Amino acid sequence: MRSWRSALLPPLLAIVFAVLLSSIALLVSGADPLRAFGTMVSQLGRGNVAVDTVNLATVYYLAGLAVAVGFQMNLFNIGVEGQYRFAAIIAAIVGAAMDLPPVLHTLVIILVAAFAGAAYAAIPAVLKVTRGVHEVISTIMLNSIVGGIIAFLINPDQFGVQRGNNVSTAEIDESGWVPGIPLGGAGTIFGFAIVAAALGYGYWFLLNRTRFGFELRASGESPTAAAAGGVSAKKMVLAAMLISGAVAGLVAMPELLGRDHVYYVTSAQQYGFTGIAVALLGRNHPGGIALGALLWAFLDKSAVSLEFIDVPREIATIIQGTIVLSVVVAYEVVRRAELTAEQRRVGRAFGGNGRGGKPASVSEGGSV
Repeated sequence: MRSWRSALLPPLLAIVFAVLLSSIALLVSGADPLRAFGTMVSQLGRGNVAVDTVNLATVYYLAGLAVAVGFQMNLFNIGVEGQYRFAAIIAAIVGAAMDLPPVLHTLVIILVAAFAGAAYAAIPAVLKVTRGVHEVISTIMLNSIVGGIIAFLINPDQFGVQRGNNVSTAEIDESGWVPGIPLGGAGTIFGFAIVAAALGYGYWFLLNRTRFGFELRASGESPTAAAAGGVSAKKMVLAAMLISGAVAGLVAMPELLGRDHVYYVTSAQQYGFTGIAVALLGRNHPGGIALGALLWAFLDKSAVSLEFIDVPREIATIIQGTIVLSVVVAYEVVRRAELTAEQRRVGRAFGGNGRGGKPASVSEGGSV
């Protein structure tokens, strides 16, 4: 019963809370909630929206996994945004400069991206374990710095190429692309979605089937207890940040290798911050993160349809915020309910034989 309640009740409560709060926001804006929700759902059956949703969810899923690795160590890696952007520009430059056979070319680009992301994450990791600098502070600063790095590297005087009114890196040769999965008129799913799914399984296997994963989770739960068991908390912090950064380095790869093949100075941003919300929605579980990524991508893609019925598309942003709030509230409510139920079970087990709460092993006279 407890397992069922822990697994299903929080998401169900979160859905109810989110629908209620979102309906109130729609009513305040003068819109019909049923019509608005119906319009958003029906949008999935039009054109390439369903495929675009899956493609965007692939990007969000990678960002969510990157954040979740840090969460396992109680690390708030808010620097995924900077790490994936740094990795994307480096991978795009290196990938365009190489002339390698297919598959090998793609693998090298992916490895370069993972290494670049890990390298950028190593800076806050080293600062934390050697100087005690909080990762939130250092990663926020690095997120700001990466904009300047990209602007410098993508300049036409460096590695940039002028494309009309935009500037980008040189185009990666076709040998470095990741082929998509064509679905006819519905569009093409990023082939990198398969890589993302494999990473999700690897994340689950690492945490639940390896000693390293156990030590990582133990250090996150209680660094003192882990240290008593011979686990170095500093090494775990460093490892978690490097792995998180490596996964973050792959966030832009679905678009870079599956669609754009260049990195623009105006390429999409904010994926890293979305990953934080997605990881929270999924409770750091790979399956939950996948569902959270799909939901978030659906809200992003279907938001445009609200304008067709004179509803501000910002309502979708309100819905996203209420979903995150609802998940946090729902899990806390269930957690407290389980704690209370556990205390009652313990009380019944040790509370006695039903006569005034006296222990069953103690007689009325007090003798054992």
